[in-house]
Amino acid sequence: MSQEKLILDYVYEHESLRSDQVFMSQPVGGGQVKDYTWAQTMDQARRMANHLKAQGFEPGARIAILSKNCAHFVMAELAIWMAGFTTVAIFPTETADTIQFVLEHSGASLLFVGKLDLWDHQAAALPPGLPCIAMPLAPKTPFESWEAVTSRTAPFTGKVMRAASDIAILMYTSGSTGQPKGVMHSFQGTTAASVGMHNFIQQQIGADVAVRVLSYLPLAHIFERSWIECAALVDGRTHIYFAESLDTFLQDLNRARPYVFLSVPRLWLKFQQGVFHKMPAKKLDRLLSIPILGRIVGRKVLKGLGLDQVLLAASGSAPIPPELISWYRRLGLNLMEGYAMTEDFAYSHASTPGHAAPGCVGTPMPGVEVRLSEDHEILLKSPGKMVGYYKRPDLDAEVFTADGFFRTGDQGERTADGLLKLTGRVKELFKTSKGKYIAPAPIENMLNAHAMIEICMVSGVGQPTAYAIVVLAETLRPRVGAPEVKAEVDRELSQLLKEVNLQLADYEQLRMLVIAPDPWSIENGYLTPTMKIRRNRIETAVQGDMEQWYASKGAVHWA
Repeated sequence: MSQEKLILDYVYEHESLRSDQVFMSQPVGGGQVKDYTWAQTMDQARRMANHLKAQGFEPGARIAILSKNCAHFVMAELAIWMAGFTTVAIFPTETADTIQFVLEHSGASLLFVGKLDLWDHQAAALPPGLPCIAMPLAPKTPFESWEAVTSRTAPFTGKVMRAASDIAILMYTSGSTGQPKGVMHSFQGTTAASVGMHNFIQQQIGADVAVRVLSYLPLAHIFERSWIECAALVDGRTHIYFAESLDTFLQDLNRARPYVFLSVPRLWLKFQQGVFHKMPAKKLDRLLSIPILGRIVGRKVLKGLGLDQVLLAASGSAPIPPELISWYRRLGLNLMEGYAMTEDFAYSHASTPGHAAPGCVGTPMPGVEVRLSEDHEILLKSPGKMVGYYKRPDLDAEVFTADGFFRTGDQGERTADGLLKLTGRVKELFKTSKGKYIAPAPIENMLNAHAMIEICMVSGVGQPTAYAIVVLAETLRPRVGAPEVKAEVDRELSQLLKEVNLQLADYEQLRMLVIAPDPWSIENGYLTPTMKIRRNRIETAVQGDMEQWYASKGAVHWA
């Protein structure tokens, strides 16, 4: 009986049949880009696999990668798999404490250190004696370099086969509510989800189209790892371009001219606000409403964003304001929303042109089973279902139903035409002092649709009414020192508060909008590495101001 085809089998096929095809393009600084063919990629990966194999680690040993996205991240992962081990990727922006936790909890045997911005703060996290290898583009370290290892090591020969039940990836969640959890994904689940994603992409853009993508969302997160890297490993024709830095992002995007572009709601909002900085929203809206001219203007805006070649655009990771989806579609970008999580290898729900509505996340992808519990929690069974949480069988018992469905923690409802609509997180529901439960996400989406707001959080635990704290748009923040700008913000946001409250039940209505003094970021701990807000952290930070805010009059307060 032949073994089922797994992700490494696809890779060996591409190595054989597409050896001279460029697989990855990596900016290396100074405007220079290095291309790697499938043959070059696999030669490097095979050499490193031979080195790892020679270290004598136990089968399935965890090998960690701490790096921003780059070609050698993919090579390192292939080397880890071919050597018989398991990949543990760590977010490149993590604090030293979290890095130390992940390395110790996973029992990592070796660490690849790659392209990083915060190494000076992170280096102290490494346990004494942990073997490390510095990948190309890494900061200055005392470790032996990737080049030194591969130049003295012969490539591993043959085709190493992994068992379907072997753990390919140990993926640590970003931990918006506490300590990260290690999600175990087998080669079987990883492959099944990746094949499903590859098929979905081809159905949307055409089976004969060779995909171009820009990799810039963190590969340490499931969204990018599955839909960009692993789908490309299955496909073989995909050309992955990497982004160099935030400063060069537009150049990187224009170099890739991607056919498939994935992003998260916060970045879709930032792209929109960048457009509004160049052209006021009302003027653009007026131009878009003019027949023929509207299409020309929309195309020009998309070209300015580097998205004019995109055939499939998608948003995931968190709810996106329906108005924002509609705005991109008016430009001519058919932005779709999807829904998935680390625990199902990002393979769950997706919108398609025939099954889409702003505010809905589409229908189940092939092979996915879904049902709603009595309290409307979404329960899923996906081909990409995790094996379980590493060293936490107690959590496995909590999150799986008796018949194997995963309790997502998200609440939802089905529309008449079968689309899934997210209505909030079970654990994010909070109770006011009047005993009423409020779901913050739908209200946050209404506020986030406003051009002046970059991101917000609705809270009010134990208070008589809810409130929202908002971070102003990046282009607006430097100008609020001017009295006339501050007055305009007060007027606009007071009006926004009235409009939003008219759409809410009386117990959901917001008492006020509070303007945060500083932006929330991954670096200051208010956002997770996947740009979700850390509610507990923000609520704790503003606890001392609550009494004063509720006691003062007015709809808008400046913290």
